[in-house]
Amino acid sequence: MGLSGKDLVGLQFVPAEEIKLILDTATPMKEIIKRQIKKVPTLRGRSVVTVFYEASTRTRVSFELAAKYLSADTVNIAAGTSSVSKGEGLKDTARTIAAMGADLVVLRHPMAGAAELLARTINAPVINAGDGAHEHPSQALLDLFTVREKKGRLEGLKIAIIGDILHSRVARSDIWGFTKMGAEVRLSGPATLLPQGIEKTGAMIYASIEEAIADADVINILRIQTERQQQGLFPGLREYSQLFGINTERLKLAAPDALVMHPGPMNRGVEIAPEVADGVQSVINEQVTNGVAVRMALLYLLTGGGNQHEIAH
Repeated sequence: MGLSGKDLVGLQFVPAEEIKLILDTATPMKEIIKRQIKKVPTLRGRSVVTVFYEASTRTRVSFELAAKYLSADTVNIAAGTSSVSKGEGLKDTARTIAAMGADLVVLRHPMAGAAELLARTINAPVINAGDGAHEHPSQALLDLFTVREKKGRLEGLKIAIIGDILHSRVARSDIWGFTKMGAEVRLSGPATLLPQGIEKTGAMIYASIEEAIADADVINILRIQTERQQQGLFPGLREYSQLFGINTERLKLAAPDALVMHPGPMNRGVEIAPEVADGVQSVINEQVTNGVAVRMALLYLLTGGGNQHEIAH
């Protein structure tokens, strides 16, 4: 069994059974990462091109490592050092990459819908590594994988997503992913940072952060994305920290074994207190490790893999 679609541009239309397949495939991939020699020949002879129009550390490096661990060849294109800086459009860049024989393209772009446009333009599979404030499916999948690994299940869990929902592509993909897998998703943040109609996704809106966190099994804390915001959406960073920051006192409202997550990069002392980020309930570093495993699974499945016995040999 493989994935039904050629691409992964979001989780909104990915069925639950395919999400489960991706998570199941990521499990043996994580075993590879733990080995002393992190290399299997699974994608030898395949080429993966990453195209990033926005800055990235975790996502770009983890996709590159994922490809290398599977023995694929990788090429990284940054917009600032490519023909994009000379005015080349996305479609022309895509066609150039396709003409060179790329087997899979990973795209990050500031405009919502860019990954879907690319997927319609070329025959090679496309993975959306974040398009504006739309979706970031691989981040949500690693979140799902981390929670399932720690809790043993996803169904019936209470997931609180706190912070800048309006500008967060991670929040949207997390909402689709967790709700499809049977979890209850709660959202809380400043009213100016809650998008209109977001409750139509199946998530529940809480005006009070304390109510959103109460008895939660997972708290996923979002970064305040000042680079995407207009002025005046909230008074200031200090006020935000006081009203919506996750500190040790607020963490006590959640379930005793609640997981603390953050997609990174963190604004320590703003949306998350340092002692929470570094505390025993934090799985933030494990999210990074799991991100490589999940992206290995995506590369494998979207390039035609379907036999899990092939992964480790």
